[in-house]
Amino acid sequence: MIEGAHTALVTPFNADGSIDFGKYTELIARQIEGKIDGIVPVGTTGESPAVTMEEHCKLIDTAVEAAAGKVKVIAGSGANSTKEALHLTRHAKEAGADASLQVTPYYNKPSQEGLYRHFSTVADLGLPVVLYNVPGRTAREIAVQTVVRLAGHGNIVGIKEAGGSVDRVSDIVRRCDIEVVSGDDSLTFPMMAVGAKGVISVASNVAPEPVSEMVHAALSGDWTKGREQHLKYYGLYTDLFLDTNPIPVKAAMCMMGLIEEVYRLPMCEMDNGLKEQLAETMRDLQLL
Repeated sequence: MIEGAHTALVTPFNADGSIDFGKYTELIARQIEGKIDGIVPVGTTGESPAVTMEEHCKLIDTAVEAAAGKVKVIAGSGANSTKEALHLTRHAKEAGADASLQVTPYYNKPSQEGLYRHFSTVADLGLPVVLYNVPGRTAREIAVQTVVRLAGHGNIVGIKEAGGSVDRVSDIVRRCDIEVVSGDDSLTFPMMAVGAKGVISVASNVAPEPVSEMVHAALSGDWTKGREQHLKYYGLYTDLFLDTNPIPVKAAMCMMGLIEEVYRLPMCEMDNGLKEQLAETMRDLQLL
């Protein structure tokens, strides 16, 4: 269901802060041309906390329309309110998304039982669910035992692991039948070595084809080629997190002439010194 390389899409803004839906469609076309397997609109990288409910739904609609069945659409439709997550996920299902990415409820810090009930309730809607474990942003980890319980739900098909732990991936893979994808570009290759099936990538906004090539090399068992791609682009993978995501990736895409570098507060431009470090890495890879 979620095997391969998927791009966590940025949300491009116009100079006045409104969403540039025309540019958004162009970015999706670029991802399709770059041989990406799927796109993930309105996740962390898409600045989901900064868009309105109406904008959120329209971004999902636009992604499904622009994908046109050529790549999968895993809609970011999670929230820390189960009611809100249900509303967004119903919309994603009606829009024709292939699956839903459900982030761990943030700020309110539910118990493991609360997490189990939350994810199960959303999955009951019938749209395939990909769990999203990202404790650095949510202050709550989905315990492996909770993942094992949730894996028994017929509509929970995978988990995006962005906790920085290959050990967790090993434990999940050995204990339950659920697809794991990396949520950390720098750990995609190591995670695939222990059984992950791909990535939901930030870096593929900048370099879709190299990320896709690395993932598909690993999937086909060509570990030498996969490792070469991993090491070649490792500096990019790490430099895209010199500041809070998605600030560096939007800066990089602006350097490439793909989008305007516009954020919605509280996000703002990265430090010039860090931006130059990122630019140097991109020049070395001939991305600039």
